[in-house]
Amino acid sequence: MDDDKPVLEQTTGAMSSAVEATKEAVKTVAKKVKKAAKKVAKKVMPKKAKKAKKASRKSAAKKSAKKAVKKAVKKKKKAKKSKR
Repeated sequence: MDDDKPVLEQTTGAMSSAVEATKEAVKTVAKKVKKAAKKVAKKVMPKKAKKAKKASRKSAAKKSAKKAVKKAVKKKKKAKKSKR
């Protein structure tokens, strides 16, 4: 320990360096865990993901078809009103 610095400063410095080291360690561990989780998810869920994509496409197509029908009805109504 340095005799020039007060004990409080030395302790504070040691604590802050320990905190920084812990932060870095946690970040690297989190990255590794995230990467491993992605690998596992790819192995476990590929078929379900494909099915979900297909289902979402179908529902989106149905919704867009319904919207198109509604728009067409509105256009016809507006056309009838404008003729009057």
